[in-house]
Amino acid sequence: MSNYISPETRQIVARRANFVCEYCLIAEEDAYFRFQVEHIISSKHGGSSELENLALACVFCNRYKGSDIASLAPETSELVRFYNLRTDHWSEHFRLSGVIIESLTKIGEVTVRILQMNHNDQILEREVLSRRKHYPSEAALLLVTEH
Repeated sequence: MSNYISPETRQIVARRANFVCEYCLIAEEDAYFRFQVEHIISSKHGGSSELENLALACVFCNRYKGSDIASLAPETSELVRFYNLRTDHWSEHFRLSGVIIESLTKIGEVTVRILQMNHNDQILEREVLSRRKHYPSEAALLLVTEH
């Protein structure tokens, strides 16, 4: 199974995501590093490179997620899957409180924790963008409300 993502596929994935990280909602135009196309379910877990298994992610969210697909909930040690960008709705699992991404569910909680979506560096970046009226962008708001 190939992990190669063609430029055409990357463009389709980026357009579908409104050029926004589908996890933390940073716009690609505001990021220092080019966004990556990531496998929601990694190849090692049987995920394909079909469009429904691909997402646009900033370098930070993609790096922290890696090939993980779940984590243990802190209080219960229950195995909880991550937020799935193709089957879940962002606003059901997360909400923005200023620039902080708050979890609303166990799925949101493990995703925020493992992807370190509220790491100090990410919060600082979002604060700077917020002061410039770039976070959340209109594209990000469309992405989280279009379901």
